[in-house]
Amino acid sequence: MDACVDQAEIIYLLMDRRFLQPYLLLACALIVFAVLTWPVWSWLWGEWMANDYYSHGVLIPLVSLFLAVQRLRNDKGVQFSPPQQTWPGLLLLGISLAFYLYFYNDKAYYLAAFAMIGLIAGLVWSFAGRPITQKLLFPLLYLALMVPLPFVDRVTLPLALFTGVCAGEMVRILGLDVTIVGNSVTLPNADLVIGAQCSGINSLIALTSLMALAAYLLDGPLWGRLTLVATAIPLAILGNILRVASLLFVARSYGAEAAFVYYHDYSGFVFFVGVIALMFPLTRLLQARTFRLEVI
Repeated sequence: MDACVDQAEIIYLLMDRRFLQPYLLLACALIVFAVLTWPVWSWLWGEWMANDYYSHGVLIPLVSLFLAVQRLRNDKGVQFSPPQQTWPGLLLLGISLAFYLYFYNDKAYYLAAFAMIGLIAGLVWSFAGRPITQKLLFPLLYLALMVPLPFVDRVTLPLALFTGVCAGEMVRILGLDVTIVGNSVTLPNADLVIGAQCSGINSLIALTSLMALAAYLLDGPLWGRLTLVATAIPLAILGNILRVASLLFVARSYGAEAAFVYYHDYSGFVFFVGVIALMFPLTRLLQARTFRLEVI
């Protein structure tokens, strides 16, 4: 008898227009969002596939979605209720939509991508409320790391020159005869050119994304987790300097072809893994030793 009553209540709710209206409105909003933002998603996909600096970008939406689902599943403080429109969320949605249309019309796709993240936040706030939006704040902000920035190319050459100078001084102290003028490197047996590919900017961007994720997942004082994120830049630069220095030693010992054709291809991955390995003692030093179970 109770089962029949429960089934009757479910059927009544499904037939109740007031119950279905928020869900229908949410479905329509998601469809409109998908249609509006499809060109920007297509642009992002093209950048992820062609831009070596942001090849990791394809993983960011998947990681953000996973973090959001896990937070909603494991956080006991999350309470679900039928979708209801909130004015602050609708305001954020309207402002983000205005910026999105403006930037998209101006073909500033990377700015339109940031506005699209605002649209996602506005949808969550509008239909799920502020408490759940606060719970999902990091997964929403983490999406910003998927957007390729156009000015990254402008810093690659200066960073490569800085790396070359530091690596040259390091190997000179260790006894290697090397002369560096601008981006030209002269060894006794080879003449090399330090290009943008030696900047290490791809490792810097990927490591920053990884450190930000680790800071979110780990439990510890706020200052320690923020410091963990901040160390991504110096660690990436140091790892790249060591890599270029080792490349100069290989070029001196085995020739430029061995250094740039063979060693150059896999050394970046090896040194990146080495830098990641430094995270383990670093997290202990910053008192961020355990995981936050409510977000995993």
